[in-house]
Amino acid sequence: MAFLVSYTLFTLHFILFISFLSISHGVFYEELADGIAIMREEKTTHLHFYFHDIVGGKNATVVRIAGPPDSGLGNFGNTMMMDDPLTEGPELSSKLIGKAQGLYAMAAQNDLSLLMVVNYAFTDGAYNGSSISILGRNQVLNDVREMPVVGGSGAFRLAHGYALAHTVQIDMETGDATVEYNVYMTHY
Repeated sequence: MAFLVSYTLFTLHFILFISFLSISHGVFYEELADGIAIMREEKTTHLHFYFHDIVGGKNATVVRIAGPPDSGLGNFGNTMMMDDPLTEGPELSSKLIGKAQGLYAMAAQNDLSLLMVVNYAFTDGAYNGSSISILGRNQVLNDVREMPVVGGSGAFRLAHGYALAHTVQIDMETGDATVEYNVYMTHY
């Protein structure tokens, strides 16, 4: 008889324990599902800014990190690391809103096309602390170039879209350039 009571109590405790786990797991699952649904409100954003690539002088924001020896900047294989300012207006003296940090490489033998691998990190306003990532081909001699936005962080989490780049000015002697960017993306 004592064995039967012990067995019944053990079975009852086991069933209650399993039921408790099932209920708490269900609540956790529902809360998690609700949280994911809230996070998944897709937003569309258009950003407009200017990128300043300063290749020459003592305040250069670009440095050559690889490439054939004794070659010009535009030669196939040259790879540049950058930490370029992003500004609200086309003048370098206009309000700084972030940095373009990454690299670009001369990726074509017969034309001027770059491989761009760049994070645009924003340091001002509503997007302070957020970034977007661009990875793609930049055909420099085209008036407007389209490159894909492949990700983002902060306000631009899970970003995808495209960036349109238009060269505003270029100094052919130094290689310094100001490029206007219009970025269109969706994110969560």
